[in-house]
Amino acid sequence: MIDTPPPSGPALRKSLGLLDGVAIAASSTAATTSIGIGLGVTAGVVGLHLPAIMLLAFLPILGIAGAYSRLNKVEPNAGNGYVWVGRSLTPWLGFLVGWVNIVATIAFLAYTTAVTGSAMIQLAGEAGLHRLAGLALDPGSTAQTTAVGIVVLVAVTVTAVTGVRTAARLQTGLLIFEYVVLLGFCGYGIVTGPHSFSLSWFDPFAIPSASALAQGLLLSVFCYWGFEAAFTVNEEVRDPRDASRAGLITLVTMLGLFLLGSIAFQRVLSEGELAGHGAQGLAYFGDRLASQPLAALPLVALMFSAVASLQAGVIPTARGMFAMSRDRTLGPVWSKVSSRYGTPALGTLLIGALATAVAALALVIPRLADMIMATVNAVGIVVALSYALTALAAAVRFRSLLRENWRQGIRAVVLPALSAVALLGLGGYLAWSFYTSTDHLEVSADNGWFLLLTPAVMIASGFVAAAWAKWVRKSPYFQSGRGTDADAPQLLVTSS
Repeated sequence: MIDTPPPSGPALRKSLGLLDGVAIAASSTAATTSIGIGLGVTAGVVGLHLPAIMLLAFLPILGIAGAYSRLNKVEPNAGNGYVWVGRSLTPWLGFLVGWVNIVATIAFLAYTTAVTGSAMIQLAGEAGLHRLAGLALDPGSTAQTTAVGIVVLVAVTVTAVTGVRTAARLQTGLLIFEYVVLLGFCGYGIVTGPHSFSLSWFDPFAIPSASALAQGLLLSVFCYWGFEAAFTVNEEVRDPRDASRAGLITLVTMLGLFLLGSIAFQRVLSEGELAGHGAQGLAYFGDRLASQPLAALPLVALMFSAVASLQAGVIPTARGMFAMSRDRTLGPVWSKVSSRYGTPALGTLLIGALATAVAALALVIPRLADMIMATVNAVGIVVALSYALTALAAAVRFRSLLRENWRQGIRAVVLPALSAVALLGLGGYLAWSFYTSTDHLEVSADNGWFLLLTPAVMIASGFVAAAWAKWVRKSPYFQSGRGTDADAPQLLVTSS
């Protein structure tokens, strides 16, 4: 059927092609950062089974990607999950998806700010600079890494204001360098590593416990998180189908890189070395394979990846808030489009300011490794929730295909539904394990109540913000869950 088009809103400038979308999604996923830091964190949970957990996590994510792609085909919108879930399930859950994506990305930006600062301080150490103005430089200090990273965050936020086309060009250059270094070092590590290759690395049943499996899967989901950034700029691509193609290309590329990296790390490093070096894992890996100055290349790649992911994190968040603002679920400041750049410039700057504030708040956790673990666990749970709700929205919206064409029905309904159930089950099990792991609250990355409190606050604040949008702002979104479309096209939508 042909639906009556939603009201028209402020328009973003259409300037992106397929490669631009891939660059934004790949930078947001940040394979180099995930490999350099995420593999060590995950190995601390699942041991020498990184390839198994990366493959296992890819299966539900592939179902989620299919849901995004099909929904984007019938209703491209910068709000993506926020609009799709609100229309197919309920506006309350749709708003929650938009909200948790915002707060999770801001938390991610705060964490990546510290990672960027850590990489820069490590590089300074490799260059022989160990003290500055009488202060001993420590790449594991959250205070020092955050201070350096905030400077970079400010710079990339200003760059993002000038337009996604400019940002995509910068990110393409950074990605080429990163991937050349990754492929070179990981390939060399696989060939020359001292530890024997073992098929047990691919055996998920050898993971120590069910809770380790659940936590490892959510950590791996976090590593894949970001491919959907291609869908947040779907109103700025010349062909909306390019957003779907970019997301899927990015996801498959990430799987290949994560498998390559996990095998290479386990060929070169022992389990203790993998789990023990955390934020310095990629630098340690480079030192084991080469001498200086070549050994510094993985660290430079990590720094480039962190810088690119900072910028890529700011861009989709500003677009999501732009879409929510034009529906009056958020304030009007977020939907102001710059007449010069054709971007939500003011909203982009505000996102950078919010991320800077959260990065400063993260100083209550004094060690970078602890901050990373706390952030990744919290974001992993809310991202799993967001993905699951979006997949359920696709299953509900296209359920009629089960009667009309069972092959398409399996792809459009069954696979997204199974992916949603898997992610909801994982998130629920991990939340329960955090709750039962301790009997008191402590601001520490190994305190279960603290790890559970952070995502709980993210989710609870979403319902509070939704209530404000419905009854104070009186947003029309809560009447139907339909979002404003910038161009108000006549969309061919499968009737549900």
